[in-house]
Amino acid sequence: MMWEPKYESMDPAQLAQLQLERLQSTLTRVARNVPYYHKTFAAQGIEPDDIRSVSDLSRLPFTTKAVLRDAYPYGFFAVPLREVVRLHSSSGTTGKSTVVGYTAGDLKKWGALTARVLTAGGVTREDVVQIAFNFGLFTGGFGFLQGAEALGAALVPASSGNTRRQVAIMQDFKTSVLVCTPSYALYLAQTMEDMGVNVNALNLRHGLFGAECWSEAARARIEDRLKLSATDNYGISEVMGPGVAGECQQKNGLHINEDHFLAEIVDPATGEPVPDGEVGELVLTTLTKEAFPLVRFRTGDLTRFLPGPCPCGRTLKRMERVRGRVDDMLIVRGVNVFPSQIEAVLLDIEGTTPQWRVVLERERGLDKATVELEIEEKFVFDRMADQQKFLEGVRRRLTSDLGVGFEVRMTEPGLLAAEEGKASRVLDKREE
Repeated sequence: MMWEPKYESMDPAQLAQLQLERLQSTLTRVARNVPYYHKTFAAQGIEPDDIRSVSDLSRLPFTTKAVLRDAYPYGFFAVPLREVVRLHSSSGTTGKSTVVGYTAGDLKKWGALTARVLTAGGVTREDVVQIAFNFGLFTGGFGFLQGAEALGAALVPASSGNTRRQVAIMQDFKTSVLVCTPSYALYLAQTMEDMGVNVNALNLRHGLFGAECWSEAARARIEDRLKLSATDNYGISEVMGPGVAGECQQKNGLHINEDHFLAEIVDPATGEPVPDGEVGELVLTTLTKEAFPLVRFRTGDLTRFLPGPCPCGRTLKRMERVRGRVDDMLIVRGVNVFPSQIEAVLLDIEGTTPQWRVVLERERGLDKATVELEIEEKFVFDRMADQQKFLEGVRRRLTSDLGVGFEVRMTEPGLLAAEEGKASRVLDKREE
């Protein structure tokens, strides 16, 4: 089932022509209306008319988050502020936030794109969709709200937090679709167990989870504990928010909405394109954004394109689930490790919960990495020796699977719970 089959199953040659037309229109507008692009294109001797095929995209300069922050708040808008009807922003946790604007036309497109993602995930107008993303400057909540409304489904804007109330809403409102982060989905499952709720008595059918990196092990655990079909979706605030890409029910890669976004995979170090199928940094160019168009935006997310057609009938290019971020990669004693790899190991061990983090410290000039984790309450150790044996087993498994040693210790229940927002997986104390 598709929301917009005309575009989602478009002939590749027709899609390429549509992309080129929209790209040329976007480049003309940004060169005229966005000071950064006007200056940068002129400095490099680039005219929008010089871009005569999608393959010419690599001639254009990258746009980075640092550039967007320097233009805070409205320096990247391509329309007058009077035409902007909504403002969102990134979290700004690593510096000044970036402000993203939307015209009325942008919001209409955004709703259609998130409706595509919801439909691909199995949602219909007969569903009751509970959105447990924060409704604020973060784009996730409002993006899916618009998609559910466009689809015609019953929408429950529950927002984040107040977990026991979320569970009560699921029971009373007969929620059939859950939208939130994967870590919060697992926290909800644990809360249901603590409350004695029979998940089989709920109406849950589908879950759309994003805004965090997660693993196949996490998907399996979510599906088992919440008794639903879980799909991944991708968006990034600077580009639009949710609606950039999403999994269909085949669960074999995320279909990129290529009629609205041109996607590239580049080497994070050199910026050069990588061969098809290799992992690199995702770079996105918007093709239809009016207020805040971006050219070759470096997302910082690591993924790869997947080969071959999808049995669902969509011809849109697929990308693998995001493996991690360029700046999230941990280097522990010379070995590269991503948080998603650690999660996959932990969730495969009986007794662990989805609440964990890595603490990085410096001891006698050397880096030390410790995995802190919570254990299921029903997983009780009668003796301290049994607890130590369990932790030693976790340590050995991490060392065996990841090729690097971690210390492992238990934490107090509730200390790491991801009740609101994204789970914090890394605590770096090396500069303290």
